[in-house]
Amino acid sequence: MTGLTVVVVTLALATLAGVALRRRSGVPREVRGDVQRLTPDELGAALGERATLVQFSSAFCQPCRATRRILDEVARMVPGVAHVEIDAESRLELVRALNVLRTPTVIVLDRSGYVVKRASGQPRKADVIGALGLAIEE
Repeated sequence: MTGLTVVVVTLALATLAGVALRRRSGVPREVRGDVQRLTPDELGAALGERATLVQFSSAFCQPCRATRRILDEVARMVPGVAHVEIDAESRLELVRALNVLRTPTVIVLDRSGYVVKRASGQPRKADVIGALGLAIEE
């Protein structure tokens, strides 16, 4: 009976952890600690006039393709916003510097290149637009 209780409790905790991680996936969050600044040289592309959406992707990442479509669409909708996609495998130094742990990871930069928000996982279009609102206001 004790073994069954342990199994049930373990499954319940694992389920709760999975639900919590899934809810957080793709949701842009404020950046804590030292705010980093990325330059066009580090990105390998020019910054947007008003904001920049930086996407870290990998070759076989299915959510990366969907994220690319979402970010391209948002960049076309909002004037002065650029979308830069970076192959995480070929830019490991930048991945390590920014603590990118999974793909896709989206980083929202303001016009000066300061990191405003970031999201791990595939973001929703509305969340990206909301994060851009914060980047453009500053």
